[in-house]
Amino acid sequence: MRLPSSRLALLGVLYFVQGLPFGFQSTALPVYLRSQGVSLTTIGLLGALWLPWALKALWAPLVDRYGSARVGRRKSWILPMQAGLTASCAAAAFVSSKDALPVLLGLIFLMNLFAATQDIAVDGFAVDMLRPSELGLGNTAQVVGYKLGALTGGGLLVWASARIGWSGLFLAMALLCLGAFVVTLLARESPPEARAAQAPLPPRSEPAWGEVFQRLKQALTLPGAGWLLLFIATYKLGESMSDVLFKPFLVDAGITAAQIGLWVGTWGTGASIVGSLAGGLLASRMPLLGAVGLTATLRVVPLVGRWLLATGGVTDSGVIAVTMAEELFGGALTTVMFAFMMSRVDRRIGATHYTLLASLEVWGKAPAGPLAGWLADPRHGPGLGYANVFLLGIVLSVGFLALLVPMRRQQHAARSALNTA
Repeated sequence: MRLPSSRLALLGVLYFVQGLPFGFQSTALPVYLRSQGVSLTTIGLLGALWLPWALKALWAPLVDRYGSARVGRRKSWILPMQAGLTASCAAAAFVSSKDALPVLLGLIFLMNLFAATQDIAVDGFAVDMLRPSELGLGNTAQVVGYKLGALTGGGLLVWASARIGWSGLFLAMALLCLGAFVVTLLARESPPEARAAQAPLPPRSEPAWGEVFQRLKQALTLPGAGWLLLFIATYKLGESMSDVLFKPFLVDAGITAAQIGLWVGTWGTGASIVGSLAGGLLASRMPLLGAVGLTATLRVVPLVGRWLLATGGVTDSGVIAVTMAEELFGGALTTVMFAFMMSRVDRRIGATHYTLLASLEVWGKAPAGPLAGWLADPRHGPGLGYANVFLLGIVLSVGFLALLVPMRRQQHAARSALNTA
C-alpha cells in the first residue's frame, strides 16, 4: 500500500526545517572560520553545537508520554519547537556580524535544541503512521526533506548571501520555518496506523515512566541487541572523520569559498538527494540489511578518492567527481540505515526507542570531528596531515563491513526462532 502523498509531503516539510541549521553549520561555518584563520582543532570542536542531537534521548520519554489530544499528540510538541526555531533564526539576523560570533554560536545551539526536540516528535509521528512496507518511502521523505533543508541553509542561501547578506540569510531561514509552522498548524494528525493492535500506554494518571522505561529495557536486552547498537554507532565513524576535514583541506589546497559552496554545498547536496532517493528504492526492493551492506561498500570508493586527492594533488574535476560520488553513496547509505533502524523499533514507544537509536548514531560519529582535527593539526596535535587521517577513515569504514556477519547471524537466528515457534 502506498503512503498517501499528503502525509509524505508533511514529513518532507517537517524534516526540511530541521535541515536548515545543519546546512549552515556544516557547510558555511567551517569555511568562514577557516578563512579567518581559525585552527583545525577549533573547527573540529564545533561539533559541540550538536550536543542537543546527541542528548535528545534524555527528554524523548517526555515527548512520547505527554501531548494534547485536542491539538495532536505529536503536533503539540512540533508547533512550539517550530516557533522557537523561527524566533532563533530571526534573532541571528541581528547578531550576524563577525564581532558577535559567540552570540551567533549560542543561537545556532538553540536552533539545534529546537530542531532536535522537534525531531523526536516527528520521528514518533513517522513511526506511528508508517507500515513496514512503507519504511523505504517514508525514510526517503525524511532524508530528502532534511537534505533539501541543508541544501537551502548551506548552499542556496549562502550563495544568495552575497546579495542579501548574513542578516538576510537568517531572515530567509526564519520565514521558511514560519511557513512550515503554518503548514503543520493546518495539518490534521491522524490516529497511528499500528497502535490499534498494540497495548496502549497506561492512562496519564498512572506512573508513566516505569512503563516507558520497562519497554525500552526489554528492547535493549533482546538477544543480539549489543551487535545492533554497535552496528548503528560505527557505520558513519570513518566517513565522518573524512568529512570534517574535507572542506578545510579544500581551503588549504586553494579552492575558493565560492567553489566549495557550489561544488560541496549545492552540487554535492543534490547528489546526496539523488542517493537518498536511490536508497529508498533499494530499501523497498531488497532486504534492509543487504541494502545497508551494498551501500556501505560503495561508500568506501569516494573515501579512497579523497585520499588520492591528498596524496596525488587536487584538480577541479577530481574534487567534483569525489564529492559527487561520496554524497551519492553516503546519501543512499543514510536512507537505508534509517529505514533499518525504524524496522527495529518498538512502536509502542516509537519516539523514545527511535530517538535512542538516532542519538546513538550521533554519539557514534561525535568523536570523529575532534579526533580528526587533532590528528591532522600540526600546531595542537601530532600533525598527521590530511592524507593519513583520510586513510584512517577508509580503514574504519572497511572495518565496519565486518559487522554485517554477526548482524546476519542474528537475523537468521530470529527467523529460525519464529519458524519453530
